Formats: sequence, structure tokens, C-alpha cells
Amino acid sequence: MNAPNPLIDRFGRVHTYLRVSVTDRCNFRCVYCMPEDGMAWMPKADILSYEEIARLVGVFVGLGVRRVRLTGGEPLVRADLELLVEALGRLPGLDDLTMTTNGHRLAGCAERLYAAGMRRVNVSLDSLNPERFAALTRGGRLDKVLDGLDAARAAGMRPVKVNAVILRGENDDEVLPLVEHFSNTAESTVLRFIEYMPFEARWHQSVPARELRAKISARYTLDRHEESLGDGPAVYWRVRETGLIVGFISPLSEKFCSTCNRLRLMADGRLRTCLSDDGTPSLLAMLREGADDATLARAVRAMVLGKREGHGCMEEGGTPFEGVMTRVGG
Repeated sequence: MNAPNPLIDRFGRVHTYLRVSVTDRCNFRCVYCMPEDGMAWMPKADILSYEEIARLVGVFVGLGVRRVRLTGGEPLVRADLELLVEALGRLPGLDDLTMTTNGHRLAGCAERLYAAGMRRVNVSLDSLNPERFAALTRGGRLDKVLDGLDAARAAGMRPVKVNAVILRGENDDEVLPLVEHFSNTAESTVLRFIEYMPFEARWHQSVPARELRAKISARYTLDRHEESLGDGPAVYWRVRETGLIVGFISPLSEKFCSTCNRLRLMADGRLRTCLSDDGTPSLLAMLREGADDATLARAVRAMVLGKREGHGCMEEGGTPFEGVMTRVGG
């Protein structure tokens, strides 16, 4: 079903994909996501309630959004997330509802989420070495995340996508071990490598996708995988020897701004039309001031119309993304 007047910006990009951050809080402190000294969390009163999220998502679906991904922070630190999943699953016209999580709490709720309507999940996992994993996440336990992956599969979620952010000199020696490990569950797993995106400052060094592909190709044969796995920015390849599908998300080295179809609703109700832009007003304020759905829809259209052509961050140099990743929702 197509909306009669889809969300189009002034560069002709049609927006059908919304990422919804349900909280800025997280039980990890990942080195590329959060300052070492922590953060001041948003006051709970300033965060969208589940009812408010459902209403706003309904407005976006009415404007042509067909895919919604729940994010954070870490979405599973918010209580009773399955209630939101169930409410969103009832929206007519929403074709795909997924979630990105660090997986630490997934084992305890995968079945409930599946029963509520969650059919797919993305899990962040940057290392298979328990000590390194704990260092990168500043306290996370690898065994809990692996248990979460198993629980998602057991609940029936397919495919389980594993997202690995590769940092030069920190975990770039784990590219092949990750491919080897998840080749054991190739029928139900997609492995994706994501370039590090600097926020505020470049504290780490990214590894371009072409270098990762070359590293994998030194041992395996990579064939382009043309079948769609969603309409996000990943480019997919299949490891011929094992059948594992491997994706690459490359916002710096293989910039995809010209085809961007994504919007981000932050936990405080601000719509981030570009990952690099932190300057939009709050839909939450409008909602709580009594705006009807038509007024909210007009505001969304105006924000999308003002979307930037692209970000200014590059492999080396350029302008870092605004804000803090845990507040943006990825």
C-alpha cells in the first residue's frame, strides 16, 4: 500500500523507514557510543510514552512509512517493551517491525517479543573475545549476548542480523573469526560490518568496507547477493563456501546519502531527518500541547522537506556527526 502523498524531500528522496528510539539509556557504555564518564540521561517526563510513540508512528505510517525499527540507547532496558510492539503491530499499513539491541537482556524476553509481533532483530556484537568484548562495551558479558542470539532463533525470529562495528587497531583482527563463527548458523544469521561513525570528535579510526571485503576475500569467495534484505543501506554478499550472507554499511567510504530513505524519531520526540543534524524541533511538545494528527503530519512534512542533502563526515576528516550516538538511535 502506497501513501497518496509520500514523504519526499527537496532532493526527491522518498522516506519509508523510521527508526524509533524508545530511550537514551543503556546498560552498556560502548567506547564508540558513549563518553567514558557517562551521560546525564533525559528525564523520564521528557521521553515519549508508549501511547505517544504509537500515535506518532501512526502519523508516519499515514505518510507512507512502511518499516519501523525500535532502537535506543538499549530498548530492552525499558520495561514491558512487548506492549509497544503489540500496539505498533496493530497499525494498518506497517509492513515490518524490528528492533536493534545489544542482546544482553534478549534471552529473557525473546519469546514475549515474538508473541507480540516482533519477527526480526538486529544484535550488536563487536568481538568474540570475552575480555575484549567487556572492554569495548565497558562491562558487557559476551555469554549473555550469545544466549540472546540463541533465544531469538529459538523463538522463531528470522533472520537474526549481527552488527559489528570495526575499529582499526582494536577489533579489526576479528573480521575472519566473526565470519567463521556465524557461518555455523548461516541459515538463520546475517553478519553485517558497520563503519565507525564519529560523533562530536573522532576518538577511533574506522576501517573502510573495501578493506574488510579484501580481508574476507583473501580466504573466501564473495558473491554479490542481489536479493533484498530490507530497504536499508547495507550492501550484501554471500560467502560461497559457507552460505553466510555478509553485509557492509559504509556511511563514510561508500556514502549512500543520495538514496537515504530513513528518519529517526528520538526518545524526546525530536525528528532527526539526517544522522548529522541535531536541530529539529520536538514533536512531543506539539503532541502534548494538543496538536491533532493533521497538524503533526504537516510538521513532519516540513521537517523532511528541510532534510540535508548529505553529511559532511569523511573517512579522514570532515565534520563529525552531531550529538551522542546513544541519544540518536543509530
